[in-house]
Amino acid sequence: MDIGGSMSQFQNSWELYQQSIQNDLDIEMETMAPCSAFPDPASDFDRNIPRICGVCGDKATGFHFNAMTCEGCKGFFRRSMKRKAMFTCPFNGDCKITKDNRRHCQACRLKRCVDIGMMKEFILTDEEVQRKREMIMKRKEEEALKESLKPKLLEEQQRTIDILLEAHRKTYDSTYSDFNQFRPPVRLDSGRRSTSRSSSLMSQGFSSSEDSSDTFSSSPEPRMLSSVELSDDSDESATMSMDFSHLSMLPHVADLVSYSIQKVIGFAKMIPGFKDLTAEDQIALLKSSVIEVIMLRSNQSFSLDDMSWTCGSNDFKYKISDVTQAGHSLDLLEPLVKFQINLKKLNLHEEEHVLLMAICILSPDRPGVQDTALVESIQDHLSAILQTYILCRHPPPGNRLLYPKMIQKLADLRSLNEEHSKQYRCLSFLPEHSMQLTPLVLEVFGNEIS
Repeated sequence: MDIGGSMSQFQNSWELYQQSIQNDLDIEMETMAPCSAFPDPASDFDRNIPRICGVCGDKATGFHFNAMTCEGCKGFFRRSMKRKAMFTCPFNGDCKITKDNRRHCQACRLKRCVDIGMMKEFILTDEEVQRKREMIMKRKEEEALKESLKPKLLEEQQRTIDILLEAHRKTYDSTYSDFNQFRPPVRLDSGRRSTSRSSSLMSQGFSSSEDSSDTFSSSPEPRMLSSVELSDDSDESATMSMDFSHLSMLPHVADLVSYSIQKVIGFAKMIPGFKDLTAEDQIALLKSSVIEVIMLRSNQSFSLDDMSWTCGSNDFKYKISDVTQAGHSLDLLEPLVKFQINLKKLNLHEEEHVLLMAICILSPDRPGVQDTALVESIQDHLSAILQTYILCRHPPPGNRLLYPKMIQKLADLRSLNEEHSKQYRCLSFLPEHSMQLTPLVLEVFGNEIS
């Protein structure tokens, strides 16, 4: 690479380099001391104590030639030693040196420099100064070149991230206020049913919020992408009084999953490039990935303190026991909790989280996808943005191997998806259980009931 050509890019910072060189050179031989016998006063210096020049009492800038001094006395000592100057005090030889009179008596000023420990052995020769100057220049050039070669997010990449952030915030309510519209959670406690809330909340129905209604607009798309508005009819309300044994949480969890499916669909439709796909490919991608994205989204509410999902009030604090009462076994829940713990420990930025969800949805190897080339190109574009973001914005040490760790999480989700499908099939075989599932859940996971 032509270093001369690259240096033309740094003209704005060049003057700053030159201005800083003299200051750098003034930090003489503290780190290049020829003998270990010299004391290191900096090691015992309390940084909370005000820095005062030991010669004149002015504000000190650090340790120079083995003593705490100001810039003026540092330069005076260096010049005097190099010139081998011999000064004579015009007074009594015991002048008190201050900031205001330090120029009046050079002899007493130099004597004071020696008295506080300044040593000529720490002064660089002209050859050493030149070598240090060249070393500083080379280091600054390398740093500037390294900075110029550092990956930067393009405007288009930042726009994509901004779109995904907005899509996620529109489809993820961190207040979880919509959970009040679900059939109430019923937890079994010592063989008795414990209803968290009155079922009168269901009188409001399962209507979507403003964001949801915008997400599912009427369009010539298949039913899953257009008619997913859920309602609370009399038949569904009647089933609430039935005894479901250990599956007492199934109605509530079914509504929660149905609600989450709606939100994932809304998020997917705002991913740049997703609407360029055929309706059939959109459906294939969503049916295969929706449960994985729900698991990714749920990490936002997962707590490492008690290994639960906390969605607002205690009514919506979900423990493993709650999910088992919705029909899922530990074959799914144990690896799911492990996945949530490991994902949480990555400390992903929100930008990385939304990109990972989008990459998860746009997987060309999903069953039923026809235009795999287009899906792959969109996913590759999102993956490139994620890698660039990590390099530019995620500080070390958290960014070390972060991208492969995130991709591994997608592989883990495939295993969880497979186990979820197996358990869903078992659950749906019994009519008294499948009738508690919402129409949207039956439609999205309908291919599992065959």
